[in-house]
Amino acid sequence: MKKPKYSIMLAVLLTMSLILAACGGGGNLVSDNNSGDEQGQKTVTIFQFKTEIVEGLNELKVEFEKEHPNIKLDIQTVGGGADYDAALKTKFASGDAPDIFSNNGYAKLDMWQEKLEDLSDQPWVKDLVPLAAEAITKDSKVYGLPLDLEGFGYVYNKDLFNKAGITTLPKTYSELEAAAKKLQAAGITPFANAYQEWWLVGSQGISVAFANQDDVDGFIKGMNEGTASIVGNEQFANWAKLMKLTLDYGNKNPLTTDYNTQVTMFANGEAAMMQEGNWAQTMIDGITPNMNIGILPMPLSDDAAKTGKVTIGVPVNLVVNKESDAKEEAKIFLNWLVTSDIGKEYLVKKFKFIPAMTTIQATPEDMGPIATDLVKYVEEGNIFAHQAGKFPDGVAQEFGSAIQQYLAGKSDVESWQKNMQAAWDKLK
Repeated sequence: MKKPKYSIMLAVLLTMSLILAACGGGGNLVSDNNSGDEQGQKTVTIFQFKTEIVEGLNELKVEFEKEHPNIKLDIQTVGGGADYDAALKTKFASGDAPDIFSNNGYAKLDMWQEKLEDLSDQPWVKDLVPLAAEAITKDSKVYGLPLDLEGFGYVYNKDLFNKAGITTLPKTYSELEAAAKKLQAAGITPFANAYQEWWLVGSQGISVAFANQDDVDGFIKGMNEGTASIVGNEQFANWAKLMKLTLDYGNKNPLTTDYNTQVTMFANGEAAMMQEGNWAQTMIDGITPNMNIGILPMPLSDDAAKTGKVTIGVPVNLVVNKESDAKEEAKIFLNWLVTSDIGKEYLVKKFKFIPAMTTIQATPEDMGPIATDLVKYVEEGNIFAHQAGKFPDGVAQEFGSAIQQYLAGKSDVESWQKNMQAAWDKLK
């Protein structure tokens, strides 16, 4: 297969102004427990939330330490379903601040800027895809290393779609509903829903309702100024209708189904679709290698101007604590991660990332079918920005709770919208 047309992709990216954010995370702390330094050796603590790359990071740690014997890496991961941001604040408050940590950019960049080292002079900055650099750039200064580009929508099983006789991929709400009915009639569960995960709905999923606004930035500005509201907003009502569709044609007990269970169901062919992104590729491959899959939009309506788009963003930027006494060593690691042959290989082949740098090339075989499909959407310009980076601190978690109440039938659409607005008003 030919390599993705990155020149086309970059041209599209240059013309678009997108909000980038990440899939949320949090949970139990996982560390490699290397805390003791030998004489003349410095330890760089990395605090991050992407649980799916922990194994690969620890393998890269071994390779890095072979090449840099005077630097030791302590990789700590908070992942699952709790609150990474709260855990990070606790570490700073307790005097245990990490040397490198994850930052979503935009609102989180503003929040943490006084703690961040200016990385504008680093050699990899000139190679950043403009889209990737946007969220972590302020006043022409770059404060973090974008790890990759990620996207999400409905990952789907092409073989099950063929079995159900679905010959045209759904782009609109009505087409998605028709596809769900065909799948159910063929004895196939249309959706695997992991609505136990607050980040799946409160950060990722709800982003689509924001992205569908006629003027996204204007709407969010209005939310902050009190001149715009979720209450009575058509796109949020449409989003609630989409969620109801997934419930009606989904797995049992979606509110007690977590990410691992969801992906396992999908990879075993027990459901035809799931709301996820290319980060799920490695887990799918571990269960069912070479699965025939792709990714579809999350359509809120039949409006052709707003359907047919997936969401793209940067899940995490790695930033350096400017008060760290190991900040120079931290920079050495970040540079090594994106310039060494093994670092670049892990980013695309092990982690299945879409590169955030022009100097890192990836073939479809490297990234897997989900990322390959996402690149096609980017090349065509059929992408939304992940909007959660503009949410006030803590709002995504509050949104997750309010959405889960709605999904559980404890609130109707109107009261759900009021709960969502109240969460924003409380934390803006």
